[in-house]
Amino acid sequence: MALTPQNNEAFLREVDEEYRRDQMIGVWQRYGRWIVIAVVAILVAFGAYLFWQHRERVAAEKEGETLQTAYDYLGANDFNGAAKPLAELAQSKRDGYRTLALFSQADVLLAKNDLKGAAAKFASVANDASIAKPFRDLALIRQTAAEYDTLKPEVVIQRMTPLAVGGSAYLGSAGEMMGAAYLAQGKRDLAGQTFARIARDKDVPASLRQRAVQMAGVLGIDALPQDGGTGKGITE
Repeated sequence: MALTPQNNEAFLREVDEEYRRDQMIGVWQRYGRWIVIAVVAILVAFGAYLFWQHRERVAAEKEGETLQTAYDYLGANDFNGAAKPLAELAQSKRDGYRTLALFSQADVLLAKNDLKGAAAKFASVANDASIAKPFRDLALIRQTAAEYDTLKPEVVIQRMTPLAVGGSAYLGSAGEMMGAAYLAQGKRDLAGQTFARIARDKDVPASLRQRAVQMAGVLGIDALPQDGGTGKGITE
C-alpha cells in the first residue's frame, strides 16, 4: 500500500534521525577519546590561567606593600632603610614598580650628591624599551640634567631636540637645557628661538614661561604672548 504524504514525511524524518544517531555514535566511537582529552586539556588550561591570575594578583599586592614600605622610609629620610625594598623592586618584572623603584633610587643618589650614580639609574630607565615612552622621556631629561656639566653642548641638543617641541609635555625642561646648550655654543639666535618657543606655549608652567620670556628678551626676541601684550597667564 502506498504511503500517504504525511506517512512518507514521517518515515523520512525517522530515517533522517536514525542516520544522524548512527553518525553521532560513529563519531563518538572514532573520536570520543580525543574529545575527552581535548575537554580535559581546556579545563586544565583554564584552571592554570585562573591560578596564574591569582598568583599575579598576590605578587602585585606584595610589591605594592614593598613600595609603600620604601616610601615610608624615604618619608622619614631613612635612605638606608629604603635601600633593600627599592633594590628588590628594581628587579621586578612589572614595569610600573620597576620604574618607580629606579626613579626613587636615582633621587636618593641625587640627595647624596652622587650625580654620576643618579644619571646611571635614569639612563637604565631611558634605555629600557619595555617601559612606556613618557617615562623614558622623563628619565632622559633627568639623566641629562644630572650630568649636564659633564656633557658637550651638542650631546645635550641631540638628546633634547625631540622633546623641546610644541605640544610636548617636556618642552619647558628640555627647552631650557637646549637653549643653554645653544648659548654655550655661541648660537644666540637658536637659543633665543628656543626660549621664545617655551614662552609662547600655554601648556608650559607659568614660572618656566616667565623665565623664558626674560631669556628671549635678553637675546633680542620679543616672546610675550599674543594677548595684547599684557603677558596674562605668565605673571599670575
